[in-house]
Amino acid sequence: MKTLGTILGLIDTGQQRRNVRVVMWMLLGLILMVTVYSVLFHYLMGLEGREFSWATGFYWTMTVMSTLGFGDITFESDIGRLFSVLVLVSGALFLLILLPFSIIQFIFAPWMDRRDAARTPRRVPDDVTGHILVTQIDPVSQALIARARRSGISHVVLVEDPTTASSVADNGYRVMVGPLDSPTTYRDAGIDRASLVVSTKEDTANTNIAFTVREVNKDVLVVVTADKPASVDVLELAGADHVVQLASTLGVALARRVVSTTGRSHIVGQFGSTRIAEAGARGTSLVGVSVSEAGLDSLEGARLLAVSEHGDLHAAAPDILMTDISTLILAGTDQELGEYDSRFGARNRAVESPVLILGGGRVGRAAAGVLISSGVPYSIVEQTPDRQIEGLRVVAGDAAELDNLKAAGLEQASAVLVTTHDDDMNVYLTLYCRRLRPDIQIISRATHERNVSTLYRAGADGVLSYAAVGATAIWNTLKLGERVVIVEGVELMLLPIPSTLVGRALFDPKIYSETGCHVVAITDEAGAILDQGTIPSNPKARLMVMGDRHAEKVFRTRYMPRR
Repeated sequence: MKTLGTILGLIDTGQQRRNVRVVMWMLLGLILMVTVYSVLFHYLMGLEGREFSWATGFYWTMTVMSTLGFGDITFESDIGRLFSVLVLVSGALFLLILLPFSIIQFIFAPWMDRRDAARTPRRVPDDVTGHILVTQIDPVSQALIARARRSGISHVVLVEDPTTASSVADNGYRVMVGPLDSPTTYRDAGIDRASLVVSTKEDTANTNIAFTVREVNKDVLVVVTADKPASVDVLELAGADHVVQLASTLGVALARRVVSTTGRSHIVGQFGSTRIAEAGARGTSLVGVSVSEAGLDSLEGARLLAVSEHGDLHAAAPDILMTDISTLILAGTDQELGEYDSRFGARNRAVESPVLILGGGRVGRAAAGVLISSGVPYSIVEQTPDRQIEGLRVVAGDAAELDNLKAAGLEQASAVLVTTHDDDMNVYLTLYCRRLRPDIQIISRATHERNVSTLYRAGADGVLSYAAVGATAIWNTLKLGERVVIVEGVELMLLPIPSTLVGRALFDPKIYSETGCHVVAITDEAGAILDQGTIPSNPKARLMVMGDRHAEKVFRTRYMPRR
């Protein structure tokens, strides 16, 4: 009955009524054609001296027009046979082409559009609260929605076109249809009950969306992205609480992953007063010894969380042997990390080796800014001659040419940042640099998640993408448990302590074997690491957990079931 109501609803508008009239006229034309052909059938058969009933005439006409042609009734004269050809051709044209096309065009297609529109609601149910409103589906918003799902937070994707909305809904997203520049859309989306509005569109569209949302609700958190630095002030004036510059955020993250050649730590993120840092083993006394032999498992102050090699993360087990490519993931205060640098930093090297940046776009320029502020020498290799990169050290030319890489200092460099927006080019350059310098550190940018594993196979030591970095930056604005991206796909996160884990050993290997997540520390509500050997029942304490999205999902399902 619901489908019947939808079909009958087609005659609600003038255009739909006209569509039905066109089909009705074609059906009347078919009836007239069958009648005329039946009359002519009787007339021509009479000329041959044969008589048939009117029912037989209609029967012959329909079998010939539909191309069935049983052959039980045939003409003997030439004019009769020519008539049969006329009936056959006109019938095939009308019944097999024109009539089906008209029904599909004027009846079935509008019904499908109406059905799809009915599948995409114009209002969010009142029982949906604390949800995230997203204005489009792209890699960043997909990664953000995945985090929200794992945390039990609802999402709604706002889409203007019903057909597009139906496609988005088919991919498993909750959708609402409405113009993004209309206050009514956000009221119907439950803006007063939402926890966050995220827009990752163009700067101008984001400005309109932020301004429209602020017209409806003054308190909801609004986070938008910005392509151009000049747009930040305008977006904040429009009402955005946070403006994430994806290019500069990714550039900073890439530059922070460059392992220091002096062995000193550098910060890649933080939880309150606790800094998360990386430190390279290369050039230090740590190379060739295990974690326990170096005393890293009994540090006073900074804590060793994990050891990374070419993107593979290992919990800080006592027997892990450090090599030239080992990167230590540390946690501690600024003072504690300073003490680590004093103890393990290379004393015979005070100046960092240079870093090559392949690509002088926004990501590359942002990475250069971080290196400049850290006192690390660098060179940018940029092919586009008219790109504005004044004030930076640039070698003009194609990074795929060896002469340009040598001119930029490849032979003396300690690391290469591959920052172009083309994943194919990034794989090419990563593979090329790895063959030229097997010992160099390579950090590469990925646009699509599917290319992350390819970049690692090509020789990258670390990979970061817009999706991971951007989604993490947006997620952290919610203050629901901050996250730090360690390598692409693996994050450190703070989670509430589940009652099922209270009393278990902090480094219980069973937790990893059951979920794939490493519990690396206990923190207080401000993020400071607590000196605890077992997991406490303190409701304000948090677990610092390290794992990928699949491991996190298993961890939440096993130890933090929803009620």
